[in-house]
Amino acid sequence: MAYTSLKSAPRAFDQHKRLIVVQAASVMAIVLLLFSKPFLSEGSNGHELMETVGFGLVLVCFLGRLWSILYVGGKKNNELVVAGPFSMTRNPLYFFSTVGAAGIGLMFGSVLAAVMLGLASYLVFRFTARKEAEYLAGKFGASYAAYANRTPRFWPNPLLYHDEAQWLFSTMALRNTFRDGLYFLALFPVIEAVEYLRLSGDLPTLFTVY
Repeated sequence: MAYTSLKSAPRAFDQHKRLIVVQAASVMAIVLLLFSKPFLSEGSNGHELMETVGFGLVLVCFLGRLWSILYVGGKKNNELVVAGPFSMTRNPLYFFSTVGAAGIGLMFGSVLAAVMLGLASYLVFRFTARKEAEYLAGKFGASYAAYANRTPRFWPNPLLYHDEAQWLFSTMALRNTFRDGLYFLALFPVIEAVEYLRLSGDLPTLFTVY
């Protein structure tokens, strides 16, 4: 691990901002979708399959974020982590969050919502990752440059995976990530409740989403 620190290195990017943006976008999408109906009829095989795939993606997001935080929790911006999920992509937390955002759209039964939420998340995290890369390059120098040259910025390459025999993790970071992940999982019963209210006629339908 590299611990070189340069006083002239840029300031670390505020990590909390990116999750707030994604959560706010998800809430706005949910409010909009409250008054819409999916193109595929609720209860149809196609709709149920799409919901199941969406929930699967949200579950991958939840577990993937927990897996990633085991490696980087309490170390980010202080230690160059290159093992586990960070050996496949420099930004596994951002990748899994984008997967979860797309999953939310599919849980609504909408491919369009999945694409829009996934794309919005990707753009937010791409900007954040670029800022973080500038900071890490200044802090770790040649060590980070070598890591960046062999590791994709966003999309994972499983062929690059390697791990270490032992790893220390932060229980506080794990707890905070678990709490944030519950936000994604909590959307499933919310979406089911919206479908029930729509089918019962208690929610007006203003438009159809595909």
